[in-house]
Amino acid sequence: MEMDFLPVLANWPMLLKGLVLTVVLTGIALPLGMLLGVACAWARLHGGPLLRTVVASYVEVFRNTPFIIQLFFLFFGLPSLGLRMSPETASILAMTLNLGAYACEQVRAGIEATPRGQIEAAQCLALNRWQIFARVVLPPSLGRVWPALTGQMIIVMLGSAVCSQISTEEISYAANLISSRTFRSFESYIVVTLSYLLLAVLLRQALNWLGPRFVFGQRRA
Repeated sequence: MEMDFLPVLANWPMLLKGLVLTVVLTGIALPLGMLLGVACAWARLHGGPLLRTVVASYVEVFRNTPFIIQLFFLFFGLPSLGLRMSPETASILAMTLNLGAYACEQVRAGIEATPRGQIEAAQCLALNRWQIFARVVLPPSLGRVWPALTGQMIIVMLGSAVCSQISTEEISYAANLISSRTFRSFESYIVVTLSYLLLAVLLRQALNWLGPRFVFGQRRA
């Protein structure tokens, strides 16, 4: 088989638009998902019985169902209840909820590993409950589980490829469209595979740089 990438690369504006949208979806969903995960981890450890039950149910549902089903439920199911949203909004919401569920359990594991002595020392300094959590417990807890969180965030970014199924025009959507127009499927998916590989490597590098500096405040030597 003779490969010809020129027909695929000739559609570079479409590929670039898809790549940019993938970055935008990821850039919005990851911070929101992390905030949701931290909030849910706190709720599971310190919330009342009803709140813990609600959060635990949310975590179990989203950790034990396929991402594409979650996406379809939000985009195709909720309109029956009068809740309509654009493909981009549904994609961001699905990615956020999915990451939040996984991050909740990972952050909770980090929090539960906090030595009791650190909390008692903070109480001796007259810090309130919120200050203890935000300043003493959470930063080192995130540091303990940051590699796992990094991997999960990359998985969510790669999972954005599924969003093409609801016509979100990210990079896999662009590859599908170019493939159907040029009949160069193999070349199209080589290009999109390399694009995702590049995004994953760059995202990992960015998270490894951001984490110690801005998330859990421990600079690496």
